Amino acid sequence: MKILQLTNKLPYPPRDGGAIATLNMSTGFSNLGHSVSILAMNTSKHYFDTEQIPGKLKNKINIYDVKVNTHIKFTDALKNLLFSKMPYNAERFLSENYRKKLIEILKSDHYDIIQLEGLYLAPYIPYIRKHSKSLIALRAHNIEHEIWERIAAQQKSPLKKLYYKEIAKRIKKLKIDLINQYDILVPITARDGARFNNLGNKMPVYVVPAGIDTKKLIPRTGKIVSPSICHIGTLDWMPNQEGIIWFLKNVWKEISTLHPELKLNIAGRNSPKWMNKLFDSKNINFLGEIENAYDFINQNAIMVAPLFSGSGMRVKIIEGMALGKAIITTPIGIEGIPATNGKNVIIEKTPEGFIKQIDKLLKNQKKIDEIGKNAIMFVKENFDNTNISANLIDFYYKQLK
Repeated sequence: MKILQLTNKLPYPPRDGGAIATLNMSTGFSNLGHSVSILAMNTSKHYFDTEQIPGKLKNKINIYDVKVNTHIKFTDALKNLLFSKMPYNAERFLSENYRKKLIEILKSDHYDIIQLEGLYLAPYIPYIRKHSKSLIALRAHNIEHEIWERIAAQQKSPLKKLYYKEIAKRIKKLKIDLINQYDILVPITARDGARFNNLGNKMPVYVVPAGIDTKKLIPRTGKIVSPSICHIGTLDWMPNQEGIIWFLKNVWKEISTLHPELKLNIAGRNSPKWMNKLFDSKNINFLGEIENAYDFINQNAIMVAPLFSGSGMRVKIIEGMALGKAIITTPIGIEGIPATNGKNVIIEKTPEGFIKQIDKLLKNQKKIDEIGKNAIMFVKENFDNTNISANLIDFYYKQLK
C-alpha cells in the first residue's frame, strides 16, 4: 500500500505529542512493508533543517517539506477577527507553496491512502479530489474547538474569554463545513469519534490511539533521584502553561513545606520569559528543552500532568506510564486513556487531592513501584505501535475493497 501523510508541521524531531503520534504511525506503516511519504509544512515556529534528519529514517519514509511562515502577528490576527470568518489558527496554514507541492506530488505518483494529520489540512481536500483518486482519511488528533472552549473557561479576563470563545466558535464551524468531505475518519479516541458523529459525520470511523514503540521506552529505576517530581511538556502550548502555573500556585508551596528536600524538575521547550521567572525558586530545577525525554522521566520518582484544557490524547502520559512512572493527572489529562484510578495512574482535580496523593506516594515507595509496574503492563496491552498500525492498515484494505 502507498500512503501519503499531510502534516502542518514537520514530525521530526518527535518532541511533542502530535509529532510523536504522526511519526510513530509513519514508521509503523513502513515497518509493516508499506510505502510511506510525508508532505510537511516546515513552519517558522517548528522549523527543522531536513538535512539533519537521520538517513535511516529517510530510507524508510520519503519526506517532503515546504517552508511556511506561521508566525503569529497581531495585525494579521486583528484583520482576521474583523474581516474573516475563518479561525486565525487555520488561516495561518493556508499556503500557496504547499498547495503547489501537493499537486506536484499527486501528479507524479499514485497513493492508495492520503492521510490528513489534523483538521487544518482539510482545506486541501478539493485539490486532492481534483488530482487524485486516493481514499482520504482524516486523522483527528483532538477536538480543536473543545481545546479553545476549555481555555476560554479558564480565563479571568473578559476580553480573553470572549476572544477564545470566538476562536472556538469559528473552529467548530470550520469542522462542520468540512465534515464528510473525507472518506474515512480516524479519531484518536472513541470520545472524539462520538463528538464528530454528533456534529454530523457519516463516514466510516475507526478509532486509532497514539501508538508508541515499547521497545524504546525502557524503565530504569536505578536512575531515580529521590525525592523528586517531574513535569514535561511543550511550554508554548497554553494548556501546559495553565497546568504548571496551577500546580506551582496551588500545590507546590504546600507539598514542598511538607517535604523540604523534594525537588521539582521541569522540562519543556519554548518557555516564554515571563514563565521562566516562575521557576526561579528553591528546589525547582527548570531544564528547558532537553535532549532525551526518556532519560529525564526515568530520573524522577513521580510525574505530574495537571491539565484543565486541551483535547485528544496526551502522548507524554502514555510514555511516562511505559517508563513505569507513578503519574498524577486530572480527568482531562487522562481523557482517551482507559486507565484505572489507583491501579496504574492517579486521577485528581483539586489542589488538596494532588497534595494528598503526592504526600502518600512519597511516604510509600511500594505504592510507587506497584503503580509503575501496572502502568507498564497497561501500555504494552493497549498502545503497542506495531499492533495499532497493523490494525489501521487492515481497516484501510477493507475500505479500498
